[in-house]
Amino acid sequence: MSMSSVVVIADWIKRVADEERKRDAVRLAQQEDAARKADLVRRHGARLVDDVHAAILRDVESFRQEFPDDHPREIVVDARNADGGFTVSKPASPSVALTVDPHLDAATLGCHYRFTLPNGLPPRDDRFEVVFTGDAETLQMRHHDTGRIFATADDLSEFLLVPVFTGRPR
Repeated sequence: MSMSSVVVIADWIKRVADEERKRDAVRLAQQEDAARKADLVRRHGARLVDDVHAAILRDVESFRQEFPDDHPREIVVDARNADGGFTVSKPASPSVALTVDPHLDAATLGCHYRFTLPNGLPPRDDRFEVVFTGDAETLQMRHHDTGRIFATADDLSEFLLVPVFTGRPR
């Protein structure tokens, strides 16, 4: 005679197991999203950084043309670093320097302003990150602190250059 045992699973165990399955599904979806984003950044991130740099060069040149021979408004774009980073500066008082450091492995652009104030006041630093974001095929940039989305390199160029051109923080 064979005895078969029937195990009755308590309702609370079923509930906990269902909740764990839901957490597993959410975690898996997050991992898949992160992998898609990493692939998107790997495929398009460097090009997007190149586009931002090109837009900044174009916009700085356009600004210079608005103020020919006006040395206090001279803007300098330094040569690019090996990682694609660069610096944009306004040397005349109030001077400002913007450093843009791409971190493609982290899917961010590190942005650092240094405002040197007149009258010997200590410099003011402003740091923030622009995060690469997007769907399966479109890579965009988002200001980490405010959530503002920059759909194009032109939009980000404007956002980054206004404080450099004016010598004033946002």
